[in-house]
Amino acid sequence: MGFFFINCNSQEDVKSVSTQELKELLSKEKVQLMDVRTPAEINEGAIETATFANYFDADFKEKASKKLDKSKPVYLYCRSGKRSVKASKILKENGYEVYNVLGGYNKWKQEN
Repeated sequence: MGFFFINCNSQEDVKSVSTQELKELLSKEKVQLMDVRTPAEINEGAIETATFANYFDADFKEKASKKLDKSKPVYLYCRSGKRSVKASKILKENGYEVYNVLGGYNKWKQEN
């Protein structure tokens, strides 16, 4: 008994920032910001300086890696925050320092 530690929904080990904190960061410096939504969602609006890699693409990890610098932190967002947590875990396992943007683009849009 005792080996039942399957955390499907946990945000363990994934650091996060609020949309307010992200806005402050963006005003001060150039940060690696990646939008992991679909092209259709991105067409409805995105955060200006973001790069894009669709989380649902089979080669998401490869596409994201080509656009990111491993020596700098990466900030990920999606529509509401679920996909970006999953994407964060994938990139973190591959050596990136990742921050998930809480509330995603929906929250960003409400506040900006």
